[in-house]
Amino acid sequence: MKQTTVAPAQGKLGILVVGCGAVSTTFMTGVLMARKGLAKPVGSMTQYDKMRVGRGADAKYLHYADIVPLAKLDDIVFGCWDVYPQNAYQAAMYAEVLKEKDINPVREELEQIVPMPAAFDKNYAKRLDGDNVKASLTRWEMVEALRKDIRDFKAQKGCERVVVLWAASTEIYVPINEQVHYQLADLENAMKADDREHIAPSMCYAYAALSEGAPFIMGAPNTTVDIPAMWQLAEKTKMPIAGKDFKTGQTLVKSGFAPIIGTRCLGLSGWFSTNILGNRDGLVLDEPANFRTKEVSKLSTLETILKPDVQPDLYGHGNDEDTQYYHKVRINYYPPRNDNKEGWDNIDIFGWMGYPMQIKINFLCRDSILAAPLCLDLCLLSDLAARAGRFGIQRFLSFFLKSPMHDYTQGEEAVNNLYQQYTMLKNAIREMGGYEPDEEID
Repeated sequence: MKQTTVAPAQGKLGILVVGCGAVSTTFMTGVLMARKGLAKPVGSMTQYDKMRVGRGADAKYLHYADIVPLAKLDDIVFGCWDVYPQNAYQAAMYAEVLKEKDINPVREELEQIVPMPAAFDKNYAKRLDGDNVKASLTRWEMVEALRKDIRDFKAQKGCERVVVLWAASTEIYVPINEQVHYQLADLENAMKADDREHIAPSMCYAYAALSEGAPFIMGAPNTTVDIPAMWQLAEKTKMPIAGKDFKTGQTLVKSGFAPIIGTRCLGLSGWFSTNILGNRDGLVLDEPANFRTKEVSKLSTLETILKPDVQPDLYGHGNDEDTQYYHKVRINYYPPRNDNKEGWDNIDIFGWMGYPMQIKINFLCRDSILAAPLCLDLCLLSDLAARAGRFGIQRFLSFFLKSPMHDYTQGEEAVNNLYQQYTMLKNAIREMGGYEPDEEID
């Protein structure tokens, strides 16, 4: 390993997960099984990917942990919050993602992960009805209670560092309000005034985490850290933030396939995406106000890859205004599928002399199986970023997220092209490892 300025990953890393549902328990169970040698963390970049460092005769292909000091799986300690009181073993069995034979070997460890009462507001997720909640708290009291939870967990478990990961349900859409969300002081005043319209419970988790020196990762499409006030808090506390929305199934396909159309200079008339899924996520998203949050996240991917203003002949047609291809996203709650989501894409393209063609992609994926390795990678890389002194928006983590954070107040556009995102990821790891970040993003 080259000389690096990143602080070593000493001691235990606490991972506090908001939500103890399908994604969280699949993540926890997989990590516990992998460190016993009973399962393999397939899909995790930090555990499997090799990247080049150095050029020419000096080029080597190394695992991330051979380039930068990553926390080891053996050093991870899990905790969580949830509106339902069931421990992680009970929740994993209830979720029915993993088979009993893949849960039982770590049953004792999972049973010890008992959710702390959640900071919850039913108005933000009307379909959830748990009673393991911090009752009758103002938004600021939520923040204080969550900060205490983080401190107590850290002390009880003897953790050197903590990362907080949101793997709970999608909240209703909170439009960004300049009077509340642009300045940290305004955000704090709104919390203290118990402004429940503009302050989502997830914002209380993010504020508490950053204030306690813990990186925060938003795994749902909520308007949580995607606001200037939170960026200011992350700068003030010198903590990394990342989000939003784990890039698991359909958007992973979209961010990887759209560049094929763009690179080949083919035209796009329309892209229709629909999903069917069961589980708690599907139930929550069946509520229109919650679906709106997800829709904004899923729609944003394509528009930054195939741009009508750059290639009007190819992408300037399709909808009523004749200004852009038609892009539609649908999610349908379908209980029989449970966690086995189906993403179906119909893509209408055109080629030479405008002749139409079609592409159909049918991805029968397992949502939590795709999300679990992302949770691991985001936690390990956010912890790495904190030890490297990187704070604020972590653009290099865009690879893992549907809606990469970007400073829209300065007209910055998110990078959604999967291959460009991968270059950003590799360059950041090279840099933190003391190597030259030597790949260009065109």
